[in-house]
Amino acid sequence: MKNRLREMREERGLSQRELAERVGVTRQTINSVERGRYDPSLELGFELAGFFGCYAEDIFLYDGDEG
Repeated sequence: MKNRLREMREERGLSQRELAERVGVTRQTINSVERGRYDPSLELGFELAGFFGCYAEDIFLYDGDEG
Protein backbone atom coordinates (compact mmCIF):
# COMPACT_ATOMS: atom_id res chain seq x y z
CA MET A 1 0.00 0.00 0.00
CA LYS A 2 1.36 3.39 -0.95
CA ASN A 3 0.81 6.48 1.14
CA ARG A 4 1.16 10.25 1.20
CA LEU A 5 2.03 10.46 4.89
CA ARG A 6 5.49 11.99 4.48
CA GLU A 7 4.20 14.56 2.00
CA MET A 8 1.32 15.55 4.26
CA ARG A 9 3.52 15.68 7.36
CA GLU A 10 6.13 17.85 5.65
CA GLU A 11 3.46 20.21 4.26
CA ARG A 12 2.57 20.98 7.88
CA GLY A 13 6.19 21.38 8.95
CA LEU A 14 6.09 18.45 11.37
CA SER A 15 8.91 16.09 12.25
CA GLN A 16 8.23 12.37 12.47
CA ARG A 17 8.56 12.64 16.25
CA GLU A 18 6.00 15.48 16.47
CA LEU A 19 3.46 13.58 14.38
CA ALA A 20 4.06 10.41 16.37
CA GLU A 21 3.44 12.23 19.65
CA ARG A 22 0.23 13.76 18.35
CA VAL A 23 -1.25 10.44 17.24
CA GLY A 24 0.14 8.32 20.08
CA VAL A 25 2.72 6.10 18.37
CA THR A 26 6.51 5.97 18.17
CA ARG A 27 8.65 7.86 15.69
CA GLN A 28 9.77 4.49 14.35
CA THR A 29 6.17 3.61 13.53
CA ILE A 30 5.73 6.80 11.51
CA ASN A 31 9.04 6.15 9.76
CA SER A 32 8.03 2.58 8.89
CA VAL A 33 4.64 3.66 7.55
CA GLU A 34 6.19 6.42 5.43
CA ARG A 35 8.70 3.97 3.94
CA GLY A 36 6.02 1.41 3.16
CA ARG A 37 7.55 -1.16 5.51
CA TYR A 38 4.50 -1.27 7.77
CA ASP A 39 0.82 -1.05 6.96
CA PRO A 40 -0.85 0.71 9.89
CA SER A 41 -3.81 -0.68 11.76
CA LEU A 42 -7.22 0.61 10.82
CA GLU A 43 -7.27 2.50 14.11
CA LEU A 44 -4.00 4.30 13.32
CA GLY A 45 -5.19 5.03 9.79
CA PHE A 46 -8.29 6.74 11.18
CA GLU A 47 -6.23 8.55 13.83
CA LEU A 48 -3.94 9.98 11.15
CA ALA A 49 -6.90 10.93 8.96
CA GLY A 50 -8.52 12.71 11.89
CA PHE A 51 -5.31 14.56 12.65
CA PHE A 52 -4.95 15.75 9.06
CA GLY A 53 -8.66 16.46 8.68
CA CYS A 54 -9.17 14.14 5.72
CA TYR A 55 -10.29 10.64 4.83
CA ALA A 56 -7.95 7.66 5.29
CA GLU A 57 -8.21 7.17 1.52
CA ASP A 58 -6.57 10.58 1.06
CA ILE A 59 -3.46 9.30 2.86
CA PHE A 60 -3.34 5.62 1.96
CA LEU A 61 -3.51 4.55 -1.67
CA TYR A 62 -4.26 0.96 -2.61
CA ASP A 63 -1.90 -0.40 -5.21
CA GLY A 64 -3.82 -3.23 -6.81
CA ASP A 65 -0.71 -4.45 -8.61
CA GLU A 66 1.04 -5.45 -5.37
CA GLY A 67 1.20 -9.00 -4.07
